[in-house]
Amino acid sequence: MERQEALSKLTELVGQDLRLLADTYEVTVFKEGKPNKGWAGHVLERHLNLPSNSSQSPNFGSWELKIIPLKYLQGGKLTVKETMAITMIDSYNVERTDFEDSHLLVKLRKLIVAARIWESKEEQRSILYTVKTFDLDNPDIYDQIKDDYDLVRETIRTRGFSTLTGKMGVYIQPRTKGRGHGSTTRAFYARTTFLKQFIFPSF
Repeated sequence: MERQEALSKLTELVGQDLRLLADTYEVTVFKEGKPNKGWAGHVLERHLNLPSNSSQSPNFGSWELKIIPLKYLQGGKLTVKETMAITMIDSYNVERTDFEDSHLLVKLRKLIVAARIWESKEEQRSILYTVKTFDLDNPDIYDQIKDDYDLVRETIRTRGFSTLTGKMGVYIQPRTKGRGHGSTTRAFYARTTFLKQFIFPSF
């Protein structure tokens, strides 16, 4: 499926309640009383007739689909709720791979980003707010993300994988991924300041 076709198909859902669509598409929102964190993304994948994908290759070969939650602040302003996971960090691979050949660049080069409104942990309702395309073609953004990647790469090389911390990076940060603070896995995450730039262009 071409990205433009997928964009049109997903845009049809803007304003709809993804929680109701989860029932329609038989997507599990809670399992054994615990939330299925990826349920909203699975709804969109089902809508596009796409199997769930967690590989380091883009969903459709040339572009990637991501969904992020938004939340209302006390004053009523809508903002990005949290960072967005991009791809796992394999220390061996990252240390030996230039940014131009990295999984991170492959994942970020061409995106569709869907933003849903998160209301509460009960997930009784979640309206699809917007669907946007993103291309990593702005030289300033590209250079900053490359710098963030190179910082992670150099840190792995000189100080070791275990020294990576979420305090690193301007747009992209390396963070633990998995259950609990004792997790030893790391992934690249897009910071909220980066996501706001194309979800809310006037930010």
